[in-house]
Amino acid sequence: PTVDYIVVKFPKWPFDKFVYAKRDLGTQMKATGEVMAISDNFESALMKAIRSLEQHVDHLGSFCFTGLTDSQLMKRLKTVDDQRIYVIAEALRRSFDMEEIYKITGIDMWFISKILNIVSMEKRLKSEALDAELLLSAKKFGFPDNVIASLSGEPEELVKDKRKTNRINAAFKMVDTCAAEFEAATPYFYSVYGGEDEGVERSTTGKKKILVLGSGPIRIGQGIEFDFCSVHATWAFAKAGYETIIINNNPETVSTDFDIADKLYFEPLTAEDVANVVNIENPDGAVVQFGGQTAIKLTEALRSMGVRIFG
Repeated sequence: PTVDYIVVKFPKWPFDKFVYAKRDLGTQMKATGEVMAISDNFESALMKAIRSLEQHVDHLGSFCFTGLTDSQLMKRLKTVDDQRIYVIAEALRRSFDMEEIYKITGIDMWFISKILNIVSMEKRLKSEALDAELLLSAKKFGFPDNVIASLSGEPEELVKDKRKTNRINAAFKMVDTCAAEFEAATPYFYSVYGGEDEGVERSTTGKKKILVLGSGPIRIGQGIEFDFCSVHATWAFAKAGYETIIINNNPETVSTDFDIADKLYFEPLTAEDVANVVNIENPDGAVVQFGGQTAIKLTEALRSMGVRIFG
C-alpha cells in the first residue's frame, strides 16, 4: 500500500543538562519528553526529529566519532545509549557490513538501510557539484540549508539562492483529522519538498493572522508551563478576531492538539523551518514570549523575515 506520510518520534534525553549522568539506556525512564516529526519519507522525518531535539544537533554527523578506530567503533555499537544512532551512521560511513550492524544492535535492517540513505546523501554532497538535482534530493531527505552548505563547502547564502533560483521550496501537506469523511475543521500540516502544496487554499480567511511559537520538547527548566501559556495566548487572539497559527513539535503537549488553533504546523522550531511557514502564511505578527528560550531565540530571525513581534 502507498503511504501518504511517515511519523517519527524521538525521545528527549536531558544529558545536555546532566553531563555527568550515565548515558546508558535500559528499562529505567530517562527521557523528559519527546518530539514528533512528519514527512513523506522516513529519511526526512528522522532529520526533522533530530533537529527538533534542540541539543545542538542538526544531522547524523553532529557527533564526531572519527577518533575511534574501526575496532573501537565496533565495540561502541554494542553500547545502548542516546548516541547510538549517530554511531550507526558513522559505521555506515566506514562501510561496515549492514548485517553485522543488525546482529550487534538488533535494529531492523529497514531502519539501517534508511540511515544508509542519509549517509549516502552526505557523501554525494561532499563529492558532487551542488546542482539543482542534488539540491532537491538533499532537501527531500530533510537536509537543512546550513548542513548542505557545510557538507558541500558552499556558503549558506549561495545554497539559499540556488534554492530560490530553482524554485526548490517547501510545500505543505495536510494531515486529515477526519479520515476524509468530511472536511477537517482544523487541519494540521507538515512540510515536504517536490510535492504539491495543500496549504495555499487555506492560507487566507480575511482575518489578521497571529503566529504562536511553541516551546518544543519538554526539557529540564522548560516544559508544560510554556504550553499552557501558548494555548491561552492562542485562545485570546482567537477571541480578539485573529486567525491563529501554531508551530510546535511536541506530541505530548496541548498546543499540538489540532483543535487549539485554526492551523497547526508540526515542524522543527528552527529559523529555516519557521521561515517556510512564514513564506506561505505571511502572518501579521508573532508571539515568542510564551515558548520559552526555544521561541525567544527565533526573534531576530522572525524580524529579518519582516514579521512583527507582538508584546
